[in-house]
Amino acid sequence: MTDDEAERKALAWQCRRGMRELDQLLERYLDRCWPALSEPTRDNFRRLLACEDDKLWRAFLGQEPLGDAALDDLVHTIARLPH
Repeated sequence: MTDDEAERKALAWQCRRGMRELDQLLERYLDRCWPALSEPTRDNFRRLLACEDDKLWRAFLGQEPLGDAALDDLVHTIARLPH
């Protein structure tokens, strides 16, 4: 297993938040986008996964931005992915 595969597997575990809707959003992005992401965008995704679930969910609902422009942009990108 390569380092990238190992990290992707660890990130997939971190995408499981206990809220199905949030899990699906994060896992969809990881599955579809991870291989093509630049390292700065990968860093932003790692930082996004470090956010608390309730803050993430409010950000995805558009109720409360995370207060970090890069993370807020990433939330919008993830939310716009087709199902």
